[in-house]
Amino acid sequence: MIELASQLLTLSQQSLLLGYVVFLRVGAVMSLLPAFGERSVPVRVKLVLALAFTVIVMPAYPDPPDPATWGPAETLRYAITESLAGLIIGIGIRLFILALQTAGSIAAQATSLSQIFGGASAEPMPAIGHVLVVGGMALAVMSGLHIRTAQLLVISYEVLPPGAFPAAEAIVVWGKTQVSQAFALAFTLAAPFVIISVLYNLTLGVINRAMPQLMVAFVGAPVITAGGLLLLFLLSPLMLSVWLNAMNSFIANPFVVSP
Repeated sequence: MIELASQLLTLSQQSLLLGYVVFLRVGAVMSLLPAFGERSVPVRVKLVLALAFTVIVMPAYPDPPDPATWGPAETLRYAITESLAGLIIGIGIRLFILALQTAGSIAAQATSLSQIFGGASAEPMPAIGHVLVVGGMALAVMSGLHIRTAQLLVISYEVLPPGAFPAAEAIVVWGKTQVSQAFALAFTLAAPFVIISVLYNLTLGVINRAMPQLMVAFVGAPVITAGGLLLLFLLSPLMLSVWLNAMNSFIANPFVVSP
């Protein structure tokens, strides 16, 4: 009976230590994950989600730690390395939300809608950006973001081994690539609005030259506003599908630096 109790105690210590190590990485990812890590989500809900992901990822941990050889140095080292690995993964996914926000800001500025409902969310942004972000997060969750995130966390242990600091040079190159691709994606999504804005301003210039006495700004302002809203209505499904495909491609191969 005493031997069985000792085995159970050892097993419980191993499970708790393993859960602690996995939770460090999962918690960092969860704090930045789209939809699940938003400011509007209560902290208790985030904690429950992080614990649920921890239970899912624990069986895939490559080398469970041994409580007999664990000390304060290991605790500090794993707290730093695992949290850093989780932040790297979380920031990589979070950049896609930044891409939607930037695309919404560009589109709103181009269509004179940048001042409408600027504070509608926890992070102030124009109405177009708020619609794109909310729609993108809803679409991502509906398409299985939680499943892909769990798969990404399992795969991450192969590229970012537990307890080891990632190579600084590789992380810098990877980060610069992801940031540049995020802004490229944002401009790609907002390109139709920019093109419409350029054509609109060229048209106003031609009309103003032909009829100097006409107040073209008062005539054209409702046109560009209505055109921007109509363009958002027509193109938002395509924009969100392109964005979702890009994010799913990143989650499938998060550490591949494309040229």
